Amino acid sequence: MRECMEDLPKLQARLKRIEGQIRGISDMMEKDVPCNEILIQINAAKSALHKVGQMVVEGHLHHCVKDSIEHGNTEETLKDLSKVIEYFSRI
Repeated sequence: MRECMEDLPKLQARLKRIEGQIRGISDMMEKDVPCNEILIQINAAKSALHKVGQMVVEGHLHHCVKDSIEHGNTEETLKDLSKVIEYFSRI
């Protein structure tokens, strides 16, 4: 899977920022911040995580799917891609 991710350090940096956002949301709840402000931050974290998923899918397409098709594994690759799309659509 590692080779499918185009820029692992970039993905890891994004995930670290998302971790910080989640901790910030928890702190907001402890400080009794208004619900609408908490929901705004939850949506921002959700969007950021969705972007990470999108980057993983793109990396999978550009590396794993491309390589597999080039090696003649078209049917198996299409089944795998279908699963990846299904997983991503659930995000």
